[in-house]
Amino acid sequence: MNSIKTIYKYFAYTALFLAVIMVGCDNQNTNGDPEIDAPTVMSTVPANNEADIVRNAAVTITFSEAMDPATINTNTFTLKQGTTGISGEVTYVGNTATFTASNTFASAQVYTANISTGAKSTQGVALLNNSEWTFTTAGSNEPLAIVDLGTAGNYVILAKTAINNNPTSAITGDLGLSPAAGSYITGLALTDYTGYATSPQVTGNIYAADNASPTPSNLTTAVENMETAYNDAAGRANPDFFELYDGNIGGKTLSAGLYKWTNTVLLPTSITLTGDANDVWIFQISENLTLSSDVEIILSGGAVAENIYWVVAGEVTVGTTSNFEGIILSMTGITLNTGATLNGRMLAQTAVVLDGNTVIQPL
Repeated sequence: MNSIKTIYKYFAYTALFLAVIMVGCDNQNTNGDPEIDAPTVMSTVPANNEADIVRNAAVTITFSEAMDPATINTNTFTLKQGTTGISGEVTYVGNTATFTASNTFASAQVYTANISTGAKSTQGVALLNNSEWTFTTAGSNEPLAIVDLGTAGNYVILAKTAINNNPTSAITGDLGLSPAAGSYITGLALTDYTGYATSPQVTGNIYAADNASPTPSNLTTAVENMETAYNDAAGRANPDFFELYDGNIGGKTLSAGLYKWTNTVLLPTSITLTGDANDVWIFQISENLTLSSDVEIILSGGAVAENIYWVVAGEVTVGTTSNFEGIILSMTGITLNTGATLNGRMLAQTAVVLDGNTVIQPL
C-alpha cells in the first residue's frame, strides 16, 4: 500500500514540476522570445512603393497586436525625404500609429517611413526588425496646365440666367448674359446700343442674348467655352491635396497645386496663396465656397489671379468687404455681398449677384 502511495506521490510531484516548467516557458515566450512573440507590422498607408500620394496624407502603421503607446513616438516612427527628417506628430489608437507631418509634402518626391525596434508591445516585446517603406507624392515639378477659358475669358462676368446689381458697383471689363435676355440684367442703368449696352458703373460693354447679331452667336460660344472650362478644371485627376483641413482653410498658406474637396470650403479668416507668376492653383469644390466678412485672399511671391481657378459645384458667397482673387467657375450662383471686391472673373452657369462691389478683370 505504501508503495502505491509512493508511486502516486511521484507522479503528482512530476506533474507539478512539469506544470511549473510550462508556466516558466510561457512566461519566457511572452516576454523574451521575439521569434515567437514579437509584434509585426500588418499594413501601412501608403503602401510600399505606392505613387501619387496626396501631399497632405497621414502615414499610418497597423500592428499585429496592441503596442505600448509610450514606445510609439517620433523617435521610433520617423519620416524622411532623402536625408532630411520630416517634423510631425505621432499618435497611437487601437493597433494603429499615425504620423501627421507638420507641413504638407513636396510634390513628386520620394518619402521614406521607418518604424524601429524601439517600438514594443504591451508585453514589452520589441519588433523583431526595423520596418521601412517608401512612397511618392502626387504632382510634378512642372506647373499645372492653365484652364483654357476660350472666349469666356473675354468677360469679367458671364452668366446664363441673370446679373443682378444693387448700385453702386464699379466693374472693369465686359459683361455677358446668355441665354437670358438683357431684361435680366438689373441695377446697372443700361443704355442700349446696336449689339451691346453700356452703364456708368461698367468700364466696358454689356452683352445679352437678345442684342443684335453677332452678339447672340458670340455669347452662345462663350457660354459653351465656360462649361467646357468648368468640366476640364473639375475633371483634373490625381490631386496634390485631398480634403485639406477638412475644408476649413482659414489662416492657411497654400502653395500651387490641384486641390480637391467633397464638401463645402470655408474661409473664416484670410488665406495666402504663395507662388510665382507661372504657378497654377485649381480648387475643386463639390459643394459651396463661403468667405466670411472682412476676409482676404492674399497673393504672395508673384502669384497672379489669372492662374487661380475656383471650380465650385455649389454656390459661391463672398462676405461683406472681403477681397477675392482668382477666376470663379461656378455651376451654380455667385454672390458678392456689400462692399466685397474681386480681382478675377465670375463665370456662373446660373446668376451673379452684386451689391456695391468693385470687380476688376485680371491684367
